[in-house]
Amino acid sequence: MSKVRIYTLAKELNLENARMLEILDGLGVSYKSVSSTIEEDTVELIKQIVAEEGMGSADEAAQAAAPTEAQAAQPQDAPEQEATPQTAQASATATQARDDVAPASKAEIPHRAPVVTIMGHVDHGKTSLLDYIRKTKVAAKEAGGITQHVGAFEAQTSKGRIVFIDTPGHEAFTTIRARGANVADIAIIVIAADDSLMPQTREAIAHAQAAKVPMIIAINKMDLPQANADKVKTDLTQLNLVPEEYGGDLIVVPVSAKTGEGVEDLLEYISLNAELEDLRADPNGVFGGVVIEGKVDKQSGVLATVMVQEGTLHVGDFLVVGENYGKIKAMMDSAGGRIKEAGPSTPVQILGFSEVPTSGEKVSSAKNEHAARDLIASRASDRRDAEGAQVLRKLTLEDMMGPLTTVRTVNLILRADTQGSVEAIQGILARKESEDVKINVMLSGIGAPTEGDVLLASTAEATILCFSVTAPGSVTKIADNKGVDIKSFRIIYELIDEVDRLMKGNVEPVFEEKYLGRAEVRMVIKHPRFGNIAGSYVTDGSLKRNAKAKVTRGKETVYEGTLVGLKRLKDDVREVQTGYECGINLDWDGAEIGDIIEASEMVEVEVS
Repeated sequence: MSKVRIYTLAKELNLENARMLEILDGLGVSYKSVSSTIEEDTVELIKQIVAEEGMGSADEAAQAAAPTEAQAAQPQDAPEQEATPQTAQASATATQARDDVAPASKAEIPHRAPVVTIMGHVDHGKTSLLDYIRKTKVAAKEAGGITQHVGAFEAQTSKGRIVFIDTPGHEAFTTIRARGANVADIAIIVIAADDSLMPQTREAIAHAQAAKVPMIIAINKMDLPQANADKVKTDLTQLNLVPEEYGGDLIVVPVSAKTGEGVEDLLEYISLNAELEDLRADPNGVFGGVVIEGKVDKQSGVLATVMVQEGTLHVGDFLVVGENYGKIKAMMDSAGGRIKEAGPSTPVQILGFSEVPTSGEKVSSAKNEHAARDLIASRASDRRDAEGAQVLRKLTLEDMMGPLTTVRTVNLILRADTQGSVEAIQGILARKESEDVKINVMLSGIGAPTEGDVLLASTAEATILCFSVTAPGSVTKIADNKGVDIKSFRIIYELIDEVDRLMKGNVEPVFEEKYLGRAEVRMVIKHPRFGNIAGSYVTDGSLKRNAKAKVTRGKETVYEGTLVGLKRLKDDVREVQTGYECGINLDWDGAEIGDIIEASEMVEVEVS
């Protein structure tokens, strides 16, 4: 029995994917995403439901039209007295209803084009794939000699416009993310079918996961005779990425940047993801954008590539980036053409800044130069206040350990001298996970940690653990500046102990009270400096300084507090055992002869 993909059926029945998923939910059909397949009998049942819905809509339309036709049949000069107060009220209500509906439809925020970034290992075909999409999907007037003026381009597909960012690499992608900006809506990870997962592939996946953007895997070079897509899919499962055909939710598309095989399917999946994400932006709202890159041109001066995310940008607008501002003198689109305005999901190159803005900086607009200067002054003041507060700020328990009501995750980046060491450490770590704490090895590799590792660790709040390798001085300096911990070990068990410490820091500790011992008060000594000291005899166990103390008199508990001091003869001691006399100093002066002092302490219990 043949199977049909959900989005294919939705297209055939002229339904939105969201509506198709609603019908499947109503039927109790399980699926992973709109690219999942359904059985033929389910397809027929859906077709019947859609057909019945269509007939119902037609009947409702006919019923709605009937009164209108009846009204049209009435003479135009009907007596005025028929307009009773009831009909006037109904007319007013209808008018008010129309007024209420109209603004709602105008206020609906339109959809915007998805912004896609392509990442992966070197020589796996990222640039070739971008070039193929450029040549086939960019407007004809731009197709001849397209120069990437803004490091991005727009592709027109049957599903609408898609914007591709050709970032310098996954590290630049995370740099932007580290500054609090999320430029890309979808990340395409390109993997060569003849090479499978490589170190930079794993890094790219880790960076995309840290940014929390949907991923689509493009298995490139399917035109090669040695291409093995099944091996790539199997290797992906080792990273806990399960393709849809294996029962997971990861979209994997075999493509060839050389022949164009599968490229249409890839663009289709991008559009489907965008539809499910329901990407929207108001072109009439307040402007907001992100700097993708900045450079100095010998002829033009400072050029900044900006992705418009909200609102519309116009030539002549004042823009503020960080603590700098500029006025837009000229704008160019992705084809190098001059434009006067740019709406959401549009990459533009801007001329007008006096200083080169930093990638990832958020861009906002100001009404005029005076407003721009005021905004910069306010930001500078806020920065100084924040820097001052940072010095004085005390960390709370939640800052150090995270929220105590959820499952915590310890993010790690592993670096070792050999692949065998990496696999051995990962095997041990996998057995240390518990219900309360999950260990997430975001990235593992052979050799010393790199600046890219530090950047990823900074973004994902991870710790870098090194086994038998040492970080270079330049990397250590960057790690210190970004507050990233790099810890090196020569003995594997010391590394595992460090992971245990990290896990304990991510778990709410469980304590229980442990009984220590008791003593009987035989005399009370009044001391001018320390108050009353209870001369006691330890009858059971032992007493420790700073232990919890409970004083009972007969059957009544008269005091609960702390055992602040212990003396043997004239010496201060930490502990007194059974059978010895001692002086006990409590933070309470009410002890009497015959009282029983019981000591206990709180100890941490290991959660199995």
